[in-house]
Amino acid sequence: MKKTTVSLAVLGCMLALGSPFAQAAPDWSKVPKRDVAVFHAGVTPIEWILKKSDHSGRTGLNKGETCVGCHEEKGGLNFDMKRIAGKDLEPVGAPKTMAFPVGVQAAYDKDNAYIRLTFKAPGGGANTADKENEVKVAVMFPNDKVAQAAQVGCWATCHSDARTMPGADDKKTKYTKDGAYELMQWKSAKGAKAVDGSVADKRNMEGGTAGVKAEGAKAGDGYTVTFTRKLSGALAEGKAVPFGVAVHADHATGRFHHVSMGYTIGFGAEGDIKATKQ
Repeated sequence: MKKTTVSLAVLGCMLALGSPFAQAAPDWSKVPKRDVAVFHAGVTPIEWILKKSDHSGRTGLNKGETCVGCHEEKGGLNFDMKRIAGKDLEPVGAPKTMAFPVGVQAAYDKDNAYIRLTFKAPGGGANTADKENEVKVAVMFPNDKVAQAAQVGCWATCHSDARTMPGADDKKTKYTKDGAYELMQWKSAKGAKAVDGSVADKRNMEGGTAGVKAEGAKAGDGYTVTFTRKLSGALAEGKAVPFGVAVHADHATGRFHHVSMGYTIGFGAEGDIKATKQ
C-alpha cells in the first residue's frame, strides 16, 4: 500500500473514532441566546466598588450578593449612566453609547467549549488609539482562587494603579491579587491571531493552555464572534463557571471598553447561560 493510501486510511479511522478533527461546530440555531449588557465603566476599579463612600453596593457584596443581582433589571441595567459619564468617573470623555447588548450562546462536547457572541458595535468612542483593530472582544474565566469572582466577574482584575487609569503607571497591566483568569480574545485586524492568555500577577497575552481558536465576521455594524477552546482548566462539565465579557469598539484601547458584570455559564449545570451539549 502506498504511503498516501495509508495516510488516508489512518485519517479515516481517526475521524470515525471521534478525534478532534471530527468535531463539528454547533448548530447555533438550536442553542438558546441570552442578552448580556456591556457598559462603559469609566474609572471604577475594584477599589472603587469596595469603597462604601463611592459605591453603596459594597454592603451587599460583603453579604455575598452579586453585581448582576443588584444592577440588572428586565435585561437592562439600572446604572446612573450620567454619573459614570461625568468628569469624576470619566475624566477623559465617555463614548456616545454607554451600554449595549451582547447576545451570548454556549455549547460544548466532550472535548471543547464553544462561545458565540453577537452584537452591534457602536461608534462615537472617546478613545480611538488602536488603529489596527476596529473591534476587540475578550472573555475571561476565573479559577476558584479569585476572591469574589462569582460576584464581580472580571472586576477583580481591574485596579486603580493599572494602565490608562488616572495617574497610573502606563506599563502596569490588569492583575489579580489571588488566583488567575483564563483569557481569550479575538481581534478584528486582518490576520490577527487569537489570544490564549491569562491574568494573574500581570496580564499575559500568550502562553495559555486552552487551545483557543477565534473567528469573527462583520455584517453592516453587526459582529458575530465565535470562540472554541478546550473544556479544561476553569471549565468542566457539571460546573457553573463565572465569566466576563469585554468589547473594545471603535478602535478603543485600555480601559475604554464596554464590560459586562459577572455571569455564569453552566456546562451540564444551571447558570445564567446554560451551555447546550452536542
